[in-house]
Formats: sequence, C-alpha cells, structure tokens
Amino acid sequence: MTDDRGKQVTLDRPATRVVALEWGEAETVVSLGVIPVGVADVKGYGTWVTAAKLDASVKDVGTRQEPSVDSIAALQPDLVVMESDDSTLVPQLEKFVPVLVAKGSDASDNLGRMRTDLKMIATALGKTAEADKLLADLDATLADGKAKLSAAGFAGKPFVMADGWKDGSKISIRTFGKGSLVSEVATQLGLTNAWTGEVDPQWGLGNTDVEGLTALKDPDTRFFYSASDGDDVFADGLASNAIWKKLPFVEKGQVTKLPDGIWTFGGPLSCKQYAEAVVKAYTA
Repeated sequence: MTDDRGKQVTLDRPATRVVALEWGEAETVVSLGVIPVGVADVKGYGTWVTAAKLDASVKDVGTRQEPSVDSIAALQPDLVVMESDDSTLVPQLEKFVPVLVAKGSDASDNLGRMRTDLKMIATALGKTAEADKLLADLDATLADGKAKLSAAGFAGKPFVMADGWKDGSKISIRTFGKGSLVSEVATQLGLTNAWTGEVDPQWGLGNTDVEGLTALKDPDTRFFYSASDGDDVFADGLASNAIWKKLPFVEKGQVTKLPDGIWTFGGPLSCKQYAEAVVKAYTA
C-alpha cells in the first residue's frame, strides 16, 4: 500500500494483530472483521463509537494524543494504523512494526477520502471484498434516505450540525461546516448545510457561540448535535438562555440530539448510522 505520507508499506501477509491509534481507523478495522489487539483510549471509543464495537480482549495503549510506545510494542502487532505522521512517534514505531498512515480527514472531499482510507486499510488486512460491501451498503442507505427525504418534501432543506462544551460560564459551539464528513453525508441525502462561517481545510469545522447561531434565520433549518459523553450543553447549558430560546429552530422544535455513540469522524458504519438518524429526524 502507499499511505498518506506517500510511503510504500509492504506486508508479507495480511495483518491480523493490529493496533489503531485513532477511533476512525479502529472502527474501520473492526468493520472489516478484525478485532484490534490495541486501541488508544478504549473507554472513550466505547462512549463515542457504537457502529463497530470492541470486545474485552482489546488492550488500551494510552491516549490518542500520547499513545504508549511500550504498550504497543508489548502487544507484538504486525501493523499500526494511525492518522498523523508524527515526527517523533512514527520512527519509534517503525523500529519494530510497519506503520500505515491514513489521511483521517480532508474537507475538499471527505467521503472520497473515507473511501480511500477504507480501501487502503482493507488491503492491509486482506479484506477488500468486505470493504466493497461496506461501501455498497452505505451507498444504498444514502440513496434510500435521499428518496425518502425528497418524497417527504425535504429536498434541499437547510440543516446545521454541531457539538459543544462549557468553559467556565461560556459555551463554545463547534459547527460542522461544508466539507466535514457528516456534512457530506447529509448533502448526499439532498440537504443543504446552512452554516456558511469559516471552517478549517482539513476537518471542515468552525467555532462560534450562541450569538453566532443567530445568523441561521431560515425557519426551515433543523439543528442536529451530538453529546455522547452525557455533557449536553444544548439541553442543559442553554435551556434558560434567551438568545437560544429565540432561535427559529428552537422555537419550532427543530432541534435533534443524535443517538449516543454516532462518531462524526468515523468510517462507513458511522456514516450509515448518521444518515439513518438524520432521515428519521425528518420523517418520523
């Protein structure tokens, strides 16, 4: 395989003892039918990712920000899958194991990037047929969802996707703008992302506060958010906020909390979960 570094990675045989250092890649490995021997922040994965569950055999190898090289080495993996080409981590790992670096996100074509990452990892695991089926299932879900939304009169309707957190008394809101993975999924369903603020070129993410949401004036806008860790700043932190209560989508009851555990930076199974939740919010 040629990974995101442009480096050719060669394996003698399909990898079976895999360590994944980001949740999107861990989900991808599991969805292809391989349980990793190690994952960074196993507990966090269990909270935020339900599309492809780990079993009790998976060892925790530290945080996603600072995985433990010693913990990884102790598992004797035959492949490590990660996202960023860390200038210090990769050389340490490559002393004892092949490393495959996935792109992880690209706001210029995130669904295309997800497909490329999936196929690269599937090649390393000898699971290309499984990858093709995952993509075919996702495509079928998107096509079916688009047809349902169109039939219900929601084609082209505006949506916003966000999450948030409380920092002292201030609530910060992270918006998933055009180019973010979940935005591309919703766009494939025939919806229109109403967030036009500045976003970063890798993830398609922006930042605002409750005042910034007043730019969303279209009364048809539906607001989606995730809060899988139980810290729901929209239902709790903004419940008595006068600006929040006056937003058109709040006044009209068009606010949808996603089911817990839909990872907004995941693989085809998380994308499928997200698409199904969006369609249900409009048509249930």
